[in-house]
Amino acid sequence: MTRKLIAEFIGTLWLVLGGCGSAVLAASVPDLGIGYIGVSLAFGLSVLTMVYTIGTISGCHLNPAVTIGLWIAGRTERREVLPYIMAQVLGGIFGAIILYLIASGQPNFELGNFAANGFGEHSPNQYDIFSVLTTEVIMTFIFMLIILGSTHSSAPKGFAGISIGLGLTLIHLMSIPVSNTSVNPARSTSQALFVGGWALEQLWLFWLAPIAGAILAGIFYEYLSSQIDEVE
Repeated sequence: MTRKLIAEFIGTLWLVLGGCGSAVLAASVPDLGIGYIGVSLAFGLSVLTMVYTIGTISGCHLNPAVTIGLWIAGRTERREVLPYIMAQVLGGIFGAIILYLIASGQPNFELGNFAANGFGEHSPNQYDIFSVLTTEVIMTFIFMLIILGSTHSSAPKGFAGISIGLGLTLIHLMSIPVSNTSVNPARSTSQALFVGGWALEQLWLFWLAPIAGAILAGIFYEYLSSQIDEVE
């Protein structure tokens, strides 16, 4: 268990540093900025690389919603859920600390939104709470289905990281303008702790919506896979 928790800590740290770091450090650089497309790729690549690095150790959840969804689908033991979530949140926070130490070294540094998630006036394009809630539930639902399908015993071996990473990239391409894309409570918490104020006040949505989406996906995929198993 200790090795699994260390792996989840490191993996989530890399997710926040790679994904949020790209948004904070590289998205808006004049003439050379990577924009939404680059940030979306960064989040996808951070997960893809970790799937092949720590997947055999901890399963590479990197996300409290994913851990809960896997438990609902019978892929993770209940005793592992809370320790995994704690390791993920701590890893995300340490990733944000490293990002802050790097970003604050720039002259005239301003924290800004620090890639935090938000709705209303704190949404990148001012989407309201209903739009953000819907987006986060549906995007996490689909992401969870991708994970469960890609890692099913009948799925082609060795390709899960690619489909999961590309799936997360597509999710970010669609939803960064809406909510800055969470689908991950650990990622949202890490940035909100630095921004404080409105980010902490709105953080509840970025726990509730991803977890709800993951639970629905876990139930739905368990039903689908049971039908597949009966046919086989």
